[in-house]
Amino acid sequence: MSDETTNANDESAAGKDHGVLYIGMDLGTSRTSVSASNGVRETVYSIVGYPKDVVSRKLLKKDVLFGKEALEKRMSLKMYKPLEKGVLKYSDGDEQERMEVEKAAQDLIREAIRMAKPRKDELVYAVIGAPAQASINNKEAIIEAARATVDSVMLCSEPFAVAYGLDMLEDALVIDIGAGTTDLCRMHGTMPDEADQVTIRIAGDSVDGKLAELVEASCPGAKFSVQMIKDIKERYAYLGDPPERVKVTFPVDGRPTEFDITAEVKEACSVLVDPIVEGLRSLIASFDPEFQHKLRDRVLLAGGGSMIKGLDTAIEQAMHRDLGGGKVIRCEEPIYGGANGALKIAHDMPEEYWEQLK
Repeated sequence: MSDETTNANDESAAGKDHGVLYIGMDLGTSRTSVSASNGVRETVYSIVGYPKDVVSRKLLKKDVLFGKEALEKRMSLKMYKPLEKGVLKYSDGDEQERMEVEKAAQDLIREAIRMAKPRKDELVYAVIGAPAQASINNKEAIIEAARATVDSVMLCSEPFAVAYGLDMLEDALVIDIGAGTTDLCRMHGTMPDEADQVTIRIAGDSVDGKLAELVEASCPGAKFSVQMIKDIKERYAYLGDPPERVKVTFPVDGRPTEFDITAEVKEACSVLVDPIVEGLRSLIASFDPEFQHKLRDRVLLAGGGSMIKGLDTAIEQAMHRDLGGGKVIRCEEPIYGGANGALKIAHDMPEEYWEQLK
């Protein structure tokens, strides 16, 4: 037997993972996170920037910037957040805008794959988390954006990916709070279908919008940007008793001025609670009555929004008030929960399934 034949047999026996890098990706409105089978885990803000002109290109020495670097250099860039409420964002009928957004999404996915550090000789198989009720057209657009970078790709719902990663596949309700959408998924030992999933368009961005409205009303003359509001939320967001006073500085007529916005932060965060509990109610009430109590007592809170201090307790209290009880568990890895689950799905898919997707 020749050495070539022996090597080929050895590779075949080594299993499907040889020569393939599996990637789980949580492609979100605010941030994109990846977990890869080589152990790499990375996250980047879902922001893409291109130099505005020849001067900015000369200054930046790059054709495209991502995440925090793009934010820091945004005065020199044409900025894109290609995803809004979990789907590609562009105006209907504007072909030029559609092409620009699709290119930004493609570049963002390419950057996420680059962060996973695939070898040149590896195939890349990716599972990408998408909102539970994203339209068929948007799912196809995301798949097409990924095809330029990966060898094979499939989509799954974000809350299902979280549940799969934690082996919470039975008698559980998953709440995945992103920036653009809050996705709820009912798990009962099978693949969830449309009736098992709810997408709520009140999420992290809604908290930002409400906080900006409250700050404008309570801080006369203060000047602030959307990014400043987002940074305040990410640092101080809470429900219940405040862990500390929220004192921030905004310029007023060019002069730095301190404001206490503790109450405003709490009020802004509270916009999440009632819509989530109403979504939980609809999923519980439409389920087999014999098993409803099991769902109610096993609610998993995940996604970036789950990091709001006291949110789990606030949801639990609202469930006791409106649904007669409930138990909320907070996901230990909110940033990577979806990506970890998507990676696990990628590993568990048979090789022939990936071949069909190529």
